[in-house]
Amino acid sequence: MVFSSLTFLFYFLPIVLLLYYIVPKKLRNLILFISSLVFYFIGEPKYGIVMIISILSTYLHGIFMDKYKKHKKKFLVSAIVISLLFLIYFKYTDFIIEYINTIFNRIFDLLNLTLPIGISFYTFKMISYIVDVYNDKVKVQKNFLNLATYVSLFPQLMAGPIVRYSTIENELENRNHTFSGFSNGVMRFIIGLAKKVLIADVLSDLIGNFNSCTEKTVLFYWIYAIATTLQIYFDFSGYSDMAIGLGKMFGFNFPENFNYPYISKSITEFWRRWHMTLGTWFRDYVYIPLGGNRVGKIKWLRNILIVWILTGLWHGAAWNFILWGLLYGILLMIEKLGLLKILDKLPSFLSRTYVMFITLVGFILFSGVGVNEILENLGGLFGIGTSSLVNKESIYYLISYALVLIIAIIASTPILKNIFLKLKEKVPKVINILEPIVLSILLIICTSYLVDGSFNPFLYFRF
Repeated sequence: MVFSSLTFLFYFLPIVLLLYYIVPKKLRNLILFISSLVFYFIGEPKYGIVMIISILSTYLHGIFMDKYKKHKKKFLVSAIVISLLFLIYFKYTDFIIEYINTIFNRIFDLLNLTLPIGISFYTFKMISYIVDVYNDKVKVQKNFLNLATYVSLFPQLMAGPIVRYSTIENELENRNHTFSGFSNGVMRFIIGLAKKVLIADVLSDLIGNFNSCTEKTVLFYWIYAIATTLQIYFDFSGYSDMAIGLGKMFGFNFPENFNYPYISKSITEFWRRWHMTLGTWFRDYVYIPLGGNRVGKIKWLRNILIVWILTGLWHGAAWNFILWGLLYGILLMIEKLGLLKILDKLPSFLSRTYVMFITLVGFILFSGVGVNEILENLGGLFGIGTSSLVNKESIYYLISYALVLIIAIIASTPILKNIFLKLKEKVPKVINILEPIVLSILLIICTSYLVDGSFNPFLYFRF
């Protein structure tokens, strides 16, 4: 089940909200936990037990760490190893087998395992919890239901944000439910739904048309690159908005995951604005424990490379993800070694052009299936492998999708948000009247698209 489905919007969510608010407060976590299991088992009936076993393992290790303090480190290592073994087995086993077959020219059968949805996200949540317990940053959770609710909470189970236990530790037992908080959650959810259905899914259709086209031009390659970059952003940020909105409906305050990354003036700034919960997770649980930048230059550069190779691997068991991570790791090193000073002196449009070009290239690498396809799509931007700059077909698609591309480009910047905030400051009464009307229209339009459209799962479900 996904958020952008009629089943979720008009059956699952209303029923869960109704049950949640009519039961006594002490039973609300139970409702959330059961609802999350139902939500997960509908999508992954076979692998729901894997998540439950992982939660139980993390819970018991936390209890043992608290009870047998002399052996805290052993329990920490054990908990992390067990969590990572589940992740490695399901996500990386076939990749490792393929690599061994290539190196040693042997043929081992692939397991062809289905990746449990959300395993990368809930594994990182459990690791952050057990590490924070070890470092005495949070108290051990002795109530299994509370910990299970934290890990399995359906609003951010499938694709984040990666909510740390410390962020919602108090809210697990004491949440404030207000009308303004709930209404803000509804608004945020509808905005995220519109991002997904009206922009990301439409751009996905454009990308599909590009992939099926037999006579691609330079223009069409650039349309594809821009559409891919925008589609990934609106798909993932749309999910994050919906997750944050759902959290507010149930009294939780989840962290932001995106902050208009496409206005960045450096790759360093870009990664402070893109998938922020993943970036801070790697910073706090990998980069800093390795020594961060408090070591010699060689080790510091090594730490950056390790983090970015792992970041690439986290996204998927394929070489294009590893190369994608390496690309950004190397660029970040170059920036920190001096390029940032040059970028600071450049006019804003030049530094932003540099970031967007790298981003286009990065997402072509990220989205590619196989080396040949990646090289073809990269070369096509510069006329390599194609005989023409433009043809009728590429112009047709440009005109057909021009409106959604323009809307997506504008919406990827703070322009609309700033206009809204200024209008709310100057004419608050008008905005208070128009806001629910506009949101209702957006919901109706999204529903119409969902009734007539095809199923488009969230991109990050595969990670």
